[in-house]
Amino acid sequence: MADNRPRNDGSRRTPHPLAQKNRPQSGQARRKPPRPLPPGEQFFTPGATGLRKTVETRAAPLLVFFYQLPKVILPIVLVVFLLIGFAVTDWRGGLATLPVIAFVGGLAYLSWPSLGTGGRLLRLAVVAFLVAVAVTRFGGF
Repeated sequence: MADNRPRNDGSRRTPHPLAQKNRPQSGQARRKPPRPLPPGEQFFTPGATGLRKTVETRAAPLLVFFYQLPKVILPIVLVVFLLIGFAVTDWRGGLATLPVIAFVGGLAYLSWPSLGTGGRLLRLAVVAFLVAVAVTRFGGF
């Protein structure tokens, strides 16, 4: 640490030029600027009305929040919930699959207009499989 007290020889120590650079002021934390949204994509379905418009409008802040998270956080959390859902065979496993069902089902609903038949069938199959896992964990089958 630089010391600005006079030395015995009468000269003053000057702090190293990088010593104070890039340090937050006391009480201030440095924050990374948020990631910008990807260019060229439409955020809402053109011409949407009724339920789709309401869902898209209400889901937009949540989607932006998910996008601003570090890229590895959301997949890790979803995989952990899914593994718990597979491993625990009682109601707690069913409870752990519910956030995964909500996330995958919500994305399937939001992406539905831009999908072809194959994409729609795949999303339906994934959501149906997850619902079947949850139902079995809650004692349904």
